[in-house]
Amino acid sequence: MPRFTSSDGVGLHYTDAGEGLPVICLAGLTRNGMDFDYLAPHLPDVRLIRLDYRGRGRSDWADPATYTIFIEARDVLELMDHLGLESAAIIGTSRGGLIAMGLAAYARSRLCGVCLNDVGPVVAPAGLEVIKGYVGRNPTQKTHAEAAAMRAALMSGFAGVPEERWAEEVRKHYVETPEGLTINYDPRLREAVVGDDTDVAPEMWPMFDALQGLPLALIRGANSDVLAPETAERMRAERPDMIYAEVPDRGHIPFLDEPEALDAIRRWLGMMR
Repeated sequence: MPRFTSSDGVGLHYTDAGEGLPVICLAGLTRNGMDFDYLAPHLPDVRLIRLDYRGRGRSDWADPATYTIFIEARDVLELMDHLGLESAAIIGTSRGGLIAMGLAAYARSRLCGVCLNDVGPVVAPAGLEVIKGYVGRNPTQKTHAEAAAMRAALMSGFAGVPEERWAEEVRKHYVETPEGLTINYDPRLREAVVGDDTDVAPEMWPMFDALQGLPLALIRGANSDVLAPETAERMRAERPDMIYAEVPDRGHIPFLDEPEALDAIRRWLGMMR
């Protein structure tokens, strides 16, 4: 199991597969590298690297005070050092996109391109409230089957998602135990999120501006409650060269195997070859 140890002693899990342009995939706040299982088969000609953040997935739990965008960005740089990468492209989903913008501001020379998945310099208040409502809490459902049925009914903004996709989702992110389902990340992540809104939703326009000159793509779920239409429009106005795709029947976040998302990602990758 590929692992490395961060400079503050936390063991971090990652996967590294394929050859070609190194592309580091960074998942959402409570998620892990498995989020990109749907995308990976469509990118056979890149080196796809996926990191589980500290406290998530198969990485070690840490002091919740270190569950911040900037320390997680440092972990990304240390992973690159561990792998001997001078630079890499980043696909950042939600939290991962905020990390990518932070890296652009403080370590721009290490990036060769950024693709943002349903995230921008402003996190919409409605989406933030949803995040604060579930982070660090186990679901009330007792089995994967119950959770999959509930997710299909409750996921706002999603339509036409096969039942087997929701079943796969809950198996990836909840552990079934005799007592019920548990989350597969450190529940103390809630302390970092609820206790410090500035880390979850900073105004990051200066960091978005730091992406100038880098190949850039933005994918937005048409029904997203995290990336507001007006934020996406301002991003497009400031970066008219940015590849943009809006995925219909998707909220926060697109799975990235939708045709619109795949087309945008492939065009973005073509800018770096």
